Amino acid sequence: MATTKFISVSERLAPLMFWRAVKTFLGLPRAVMTRRSPPPPMSPRAAKRARIDHLTSEDFKNGVFLAPMVRSGALPTRLFALKHGATMVWGPEMVDKAILHAERVVDPITGVISYNGKSRAMFTTHPIEKPYLIYQIGSADPELAVQAAKTVMQDVSGIDLNCGCPKPFSTHAGMGAALLTNPDLLCSILTALRREMPPEITVTAKIRLLPSQEDTLKLVERIVNTGISALTVHCRTRNMRDKDRATIERLREIVDFVEDMGKGIAVIENGDCLGWNDAHRVRDVTGAHSVMIARGAESNPSCFSPKPLQDVERTLVPSYLRVAKYLDHNWGLTKFCVAQFKGQHVTIRKAEATLMRQTLAQAKGFSGMDSIVGSWTGKEEFEEIVRAIETNPPRDHRLPSPTTAEQPEESAIVETTPPGTQNPEAPGSGAPFLPSSYHSAIPAMVTGHDATTPTPGGGVSVATV
Repeated sequence: MATTKFISVSERLAPLMFWRAVKTFLGLPRAVMTRRSPPPPMSPRAAKRARIDHLTSEDFKNGVFLAPMVRSGALPTRLFALKHGATMVWGPEMVDKAILHAERVVDPITGVISYNGKSRAMFTTHPIEKPYLIYQIGSADPELAVQAAKTVMQDVSGIDLNCGCPKPFSTHAGMGAALLTNPDLLCSILTALRREMPPEITVTAKIRLLPSQEDTLKLVERIVNTGISALTVHCRTRNMRDKDRATIERLREIVDFVEDMGKGIAVIENGDCLGWNDAHRVRDVTGAHSVMIARGAESNPSCFSPKPLQDVERTLVPSYLRVAKYLDHNWGLTKFCVAQFKGQHVTIRKAEATLMRQTLAQAKGFSGMDSIVGSWTGKEEFEEIVRAIETNPPRDHRLPSPTTAEQPEESAIVETTPPGTQNPEAPGSGAPFLPSSYHSAIPAMVTGHDATTPTPGGGVSVATV
């Protein structure tokens, strides 16, 4: 039977004591017991993308906005406006009945959201613009206006009522400027919208001046009391057209009147503002909380930047065409928008600009612009827009507060507006649906005398207020 040999503690420690004595004799350092060093701190997590809250009345102050424009306010134009500094963008006006039975379709590749009717495409948008997008409704019926707003509210941040379009196709149905002389109906629509919309959806209105300042103030008082978040005033009367100078000097009294009401409502000026640099002048004259740009942006969507693009035939047109093609935007509508672009020429020669215009006039589709565009890198161009919007949120791009505003530096950049620009009438109810693969030639579009084409983002748009 095997026996177990027990080893005493002193025997176990003997080797250790021996080597410790050797180290001491040789002058070697003894091992020092230390606590384990704490692990290096973990690198901080990447900050989560800031959550963008819903709009409030304050978001409509100290901004420069893209106005609602027929056809010119298409999705690519809105995206380029946001990229270059527009605080918020208004979509083209849509008649209430037109959107009610639309089918919402999402492109799985680009993310574009289309509202398609039974016979035509009605409206297109993209989630990247939702925090900054105001959807404008043309309506003469509170119930229809509410139904139309509920149809699209998941893809927009606010609903705006058009109360100023002077075109007969709008006024004959009691919409647009016809509401200015029917304040009971106007206010009932706004009241219904505010009552039925969730609080995160703002309700605003866009009007024109009445001939009498006293009547204008009475109307403004009633509108503000409906609970709207902001009021845009186009500083022209119903009978005035774009060629007539906007009477912006009348707005200051209106702004003071609204501020005295104590509701914190923003008053937005619209009329004869050419760009970011010009917005300072307009606000100094009017006292408006914000400024809205129409024809200046139609001419150059980068006008919202303190340094708008020059030589647009080279710096804007190719990029715009690439993005429009990638988003499967209708060629006819794209061609119309590009034909409006104008800007100061610095390095580009007149011959190059003329060649681009001639090529555009003759093009029957995107492929007809190959010589101008070069590589069709639309996906990369679109991703650049997304990065610009996420890196520099448009709602942070604001005019200085009036109390701290400094005189803007004189800009050497000339911002131009297409002379004699007129918005075409909306298409009739019999307009056929245009599939995304269909591209038709509309050569007269460059001349400005073409009939409208029912297309995504412009199908049933009516003229700008």
